[in-house]
Amino acid sequence: MACVAVSGPPGSGKTSVARAIAERFDLRYVSAGAIFRRLAKERGVSLDVLSRQAEEDTSIDLAIDAMTEKEEEKGNVVLDGHLTAWVAKKAIKIYVKASPEERYNRIAERDGIPLETAKKENSVREESEKRRFKKLYNYDLQDLTGFDLVVDNTYLGEEETKQVVLNFLTHHRLMRGDQT
Repeated sequence: MACVAVSGPPGSGKTSVARAIAERFDLRYVSAGAIFRRLAKERGVSLDVLSRQAEEDTSIDLAIDAMTEKEEEKGNVVLDGHLTAWVAKKAIKIYVKASPEERYNRIAERDGIPLETAKKENSVREESEKRRFKKLYNYDLQDLTGFDLVVDNTYLGEEETKQVVLNFLTHHRLMRGDQT
Protein backbone atom coordinates (compact mmCIF):
# COMPACT_ATOMS: atom_id res chain seq x y z
CA MET A 1 0.00 0.00 0.00
CA ALA A 2 2.49 2.60 -1.22
CA CYS A 3 1.98 6.23 -0.30
CA VAL A 4 4.21 9.06 -1.46
CA ALA A 5 3.76 12.64 -0.27
CA VAL A 6 5.30 15.40 -2.38
CA SER A 7 5.55 18.85 -0.85
CA GLY A 8 7.19 22.13 -1.73
CA PRO A 9 6.38 25.77 -2.31
CA PRO A 10 4.41 27.10 -5.30
CA GLY A 11 6.36 26.88 -8.55
CA SER A 12 8.84 24.32 -7.25
CA GLY A 13 7.69 21.59 -9.63
CA LYS A 14 6.06 19.39 -6.99
CA THR A 15 2.93 18.79 -9.08
CA SER A 16 4.92 17.68 -12.14
CA VAL A 17 6.94 15.35 -9.93
CA ALA A 18 3.86 13.97 -8.15
CA ARG A 19 2.07 13.27 -11.44
CA ALA A 20 5.15 11.51 -12.83
CA ILE A 21 5.34 9.31 -9.72
CA ALA A 22 1.65 8.41 -9.98
CA GLU A 23 2.03 7.51 -13.64
CA ARG A 24 5.27 5.54 -13.25
CA PHE A 25 4.08 3.47 -10.27
CA ASP A 26 0.39 3.30 -11.23
CA LEU A 27 -0.76 5.13 -8.11
CA ARG A 28 -3.74 7.40 -7.56
CA TYR A 29 -3.00 11.14 -7.64
CA VAL A 30 -4.56 13.55 -5.13
CA SER A 31 -3.79 17.28 -5.08
CA ALA A 32 -4.45 19.32 -1.95
CA GLY A 33 -3.56 22.43 -3.96
CA ALA A 34 -6.28 21.69 -6.52
CA ILE A 35 -8.81 21.50 -3.70
CA PHE A 36 -7.59 24.83 -2.30
CA ARG A 37 -7.75 26.47 -5.77
CA ARG A 38 -11.24 25.05 -6.35
CA LEU A 39 -12.38 26.43 -3.01
CA ALA A 40 -10.99 29.89 -3.89
CA LYS A 41 -12.82 29.80 -7.21
CA GLU A 42 -16.07 28.68 -5.59
CA ARG A 43 -15.80 31.58 -3.13
CA GLY A 44 -14.88 33.99 -5.92
CA VAL A 45 -11.59 35.03 -4.30
CA SER A 46 -7.91 34.88 -5.20
CA LEU A 47 -5.54 32.39 -3.59
CA ASP A 48 -3.96 35.08 -1.43
CA VAL A 49 -7.40 36.20 -0.20
CA LEU A 50 -8.36 32.60 0.63
CA SER A 51 -5.03 32.19 2.41
CA ARG A 52 -5.82 35.21 4.58
CA GLN A 53 -9.32 33.84 5.24
CA ALA A 54 -7.76 30.53 6.27
CA GLU A 55 -5.69 32.39 8.87
CA GLU A 56 -8.96 33.26 10.62
CA ASP A 57 -10.98 30.14 9.70
CA THR A 58 -9.01 27.01 10.61
CA SER A 59 -11.75 24.77 9.19
CA ILE A 60 -10.36 25.41 5.68
CA ASP A 61 -6.95 23.85 6.39
CA LEU A 62 -8.36 21.20 8.72
CA ALA A 63 -10.74 19.94 6.02
CA ILE A 64 -7.98 19.68 3.41
CA ASP A 65 -5.66 17.96 5.89
CA ALA A 66 -8.37 15.48 6.92
CA MET A 67 -8.80 14.59 3.24
CA THR A 68 -5.06 14.03 2.99
CA GLU A 69 -5.08 11.68 5.98
CA LYS A 70 -8.05 9.77 4.58
CA GLU A 71 -6.36 9.33 1.20
CA GLU A 72 -3.17 8.14 2.88
CA GLU A 73 -5.15 5.49 4.78
CA LYS A 74 -6.56 4.18 1.47
CA GLY A 75 -3.01 3.75 0.17
CA ASN A 76 -1.64 3.43 -3.35
CA VAL A 77 -1.58 7.21 -3.70
CA VAL A 78 0.63 10.18 -4.41
CA LEU A 79 -0.35 13.16 -2.27
CA ASP A 80 0.59 16.53 -3.72
CA GLY A 81 0.49 19.70 -1.64
CA HIS A 82 2.40 22.25 0.37
CA LEU A 83 1.62 20.53 3.67
CA THR A 84 0.91 16.93 2.66
CA ALA A 85 4.26 15.54 3.71
CA TRP A 86 3.87 17.01 7.20
CA VAL A 87 0.32 15.66 7.51
CA ALA A 88 1.01 12.19 6.08
CA LYS A 89 2.34 9.83 8.73
CA LYS A 90 3.51 6.72 6.85
CA ALA A 91 4.32 8.11 3.40
CA ILE A 92 7.63 8.29 1.64
CA LYS A 93 8.23 12.04 1.89
CA ILE A 94 9.73 14.11 -0.90
CA TYR A 95 10.36 17.85 -0.86
CA VAL A 96 10.91 19.75 -4.10
CA LYS A 97 12.29 23.27 -3.94
CA ALA A 98 13.84 26.01 -6.06
CA SER A 99 14.99 29.57 -5.44
CA PRO A 100 12.21 32.13 -5.04
CA GLU A 101 13.29 33.93 -8.22
CA GLU A 102 13.12 30.72 -10.25
CA ARG A 103 9.76 29.75 -8.77
CA TYR A 104 8.22 33.17 -9.44
CA ASN A 105 9.46 33.03 -13.05
CA ARG A 106 7.91 29.60 -13.48
CA ILE A 107 4.59 30.72 -11.99
CA ALA A 108 4.46 33.85 -14.17
CA GLU A 109 5.13 31.77 -17.28
CA ARG A 110 2.76 28.96 -16.30
CA ASP A 111 -0.12 31.25 -15.35
CA GLY A 112 0.49 33.88 -18.04
CA ILE A 113 0.78 36.69 -15.48
CA PRO A 114 3.35 39.44 -14.99
CA LEU A 115 6.39 38.49 -12.92
CA GLU A 116 5.62 41.17 -10.32
CA THR A 117 2.12 39.75 -9.86
CA ALA A 118 3.53 36.26 -9.38
CA LYS A 119 6.01 37.58 -6.80
CA LYS A 120 3.39 39.54 -4.88
CA GLU A 121 0.67 36.87 -4.82
CA ASN A 122 2.97 34.01 -3.94
CA SER A 123 5.03 35.79 -1.31
CA VAL A 124 1.77 36.76 0.45
CA ARG A 125 0.51 33.19 0.14
CA GLU A 126 3.74 31.63 1.41
CA GLU A 127 3.93 33.93 4.44
CA SER A 128 0.30 33.19 5.23
CA GLU A 129 0.93 29.45 5.06
CA LYS A 130 3.96 29.72 7.35
CA ARG A 131 1.90 31.56 9.95
CA ARG A 132 -1.14 29.28 9.61
CA PHE A 133 0.72 26.01 9.83
CA LYS A 134 2.89 27.19 12.71
CA LYS A 135 -0.20 28.37 14.61
CA LEU A 136 -2.41 25.40 13.74
CA TYR A 137 0.09 22.52 14.01
CA ASN A 138 3.36 24.06 15.20
CA TYR A 139 4.96 22.94 11.91
CA ASP A 140 8.11 24.72 10.79
CA LEU A 141 8.00 24.62 7.00
CA GLN A 142 11.73 25.32 6.90
CA ASP A 143 12.52 22.11 8.82
CA LEU A 144 13.02 19.38 6.22
CA THR A 145 14.60 16.78 8.52
CA GLY A 146 11.63 14.39 8.21
CA PHE A 147 11.94 14.04 4.44
CA ASP A 148 13.30 10.99 2.69
CA LEU A 149 14.46 13.08 -0.29
CA VAL A 150 14.94 16.82 -0.83
CA VAL A 151 15.53 18.02 -4.39
CA ASP A 152 16.60 21.58 -5.19
CA ASN A 153 15.78 22.00 -8.87
CA THR A 154 16.74 25.65 -9.27
CA TYR A 155 19.18 24.60 -12.01
CA LEU A 156 17.50 21.39 -13.14
CA GLY A 157 14.92 21.07 -15.87
CA GLU A 158 11.57 19.40 -15.30
CA GLU A 159 12.61 16.08 -16.84
CA GLU A 160 15.88 16.00 -14.89
CA THR A 161 14.00 16.62 -11.65
CA LYS A 162 11.51 13.86 -12.40
CA GLN A 163 14.35 11.47 -13.20
CA VAL A 164 16.10 12.16 -9.88
CA VAL A 165 12.91 11.44 -7.93
CA LEU A 166 11.87 8.41 -9.99
CA ASN A 167 15.36 6.90 -9.64
CA PHE A 168 15.20 7.40 -5.88
CA LEU A 169 11.77 5.75 -5.64
CA THR A 170 12.74 2.89 -7.94
CA HIS A 171 15.43 1.99 -5.42
CA HIS A 172 13.43 2.79 -2.28
CA ARG A 173 12.69 -0.42 -0.39
CA LEU A 174 9.01 0.34 0.17
CA MET A 175 8.35 1.01 -3.51
CA ARG A 176 10.05 -2.30 -4.35
CA GLY A 177 7.79 -4.10 -1.94
CA ASP A 178 10.43 -4.76 0.73
CA GLN A 179 8.83 -4.59 4.13
CA THR A 180 11.99 -4.59 6.25
